[in-house]
Amino acid sequence: MAQSVRTKRREPLIPVNGPVRQLADTLFIIVGSFIMALSFNSFFLPNRIASGGVSGISVLLEALFGIQPAYTQWMFNIPLFALGFWLLGREYGIRSLLGSVVLPLFVFITKDWVEPTSNPLLASIFGGIGVGTGIGLVYRGRGSTGGLMIVAQIVQKYSGLSFSFCVVMLDALVISSAALVLSLEQALYALIALYVTGKIIDTIELGFSYTKVAYIISDHTEPITKAILHDLDRGLTKLNAEGGYTGESRTVLMVVVGQSEIPRLKTLVQSVDPDAFVIISKAHEVLGEGFQKIKA
Repeated sequence: MAQSVRTKRREPLIPVNGPVRQLADTLFIIVGSFIMALSFNSFFLPNRIASGGVSGISVLLEALFGIQPAYTQWMFNIPLFALGFWLLGREYGIRSLLGSVVLPLFVFITKDWVEPTSNPLLASIFGGIGVGTGIGLVYRGRGSTGGLMIVAQIVQKYSGLSFSFCVVMLDALVISSAALVLSLEQALYALIALYVTGKIIDTIELGFSYTKVAYIISDHTEPITKAILHDLDRGLTKLNAEGGYTGESRTVLMVVVGQSEIPRLKTLVQSVDPDAFVIISKAHEVLGEGFQKIKA
């Protein structure tokens, strides 16, 4: 059991399904799709980097047959959208529709825009940053760009495999094809781009974290609690735990603090109990009273 200070519930700033939220979601999807398309045409396509997904397939088909990538992406996205609508349900299909249509449209519109670099390493890094930013914004808008993500959802539903495993396997097939169609070196650049894309998506979804969570195990929990509440001015939660060796019941204090408050927290705990056991780790995202506002 855990005990914590209760606060008055607040309504979200933007209703979960209100018109303002729907407009915000639409803008996220459109802007994210545009950034993805621009990054694809500026970095990935001219440097033949097929970093997975339908966009990677379009790079391969452009190299083999000279097919315009926008046409390839429409050719895949529209049937896959219909398949997802049928097998995964109406709600998922609707959320995939906008991204599935506008992403290839933006790829077509920006196809003759500037190419900043011909260095494949730079292209894989900065292209990964751009595509990851775009995908992160689309996810923020509770949308999808369709493509192989729909295939991964379908495989997950009917095979029981994890979604992340399905995505990795599909991307691995595209990158393996790049090694055969282009070169092993191009496939390695695609792996770099895929890694960077994934890291940027995590950053966009979770934010840059400067928040830490501390777990404090001590025989003097009450004075430590008072010090944190009054001197540090932070709330905390008491967790009921059991010693693995002794089997004795004990209280673990959990407190979330900012990066700059860590030295002060350690000083307070040490002043009360020099033998206290303290675990400090990064909290990717903290929502609620005293921290970031909850955004539905």
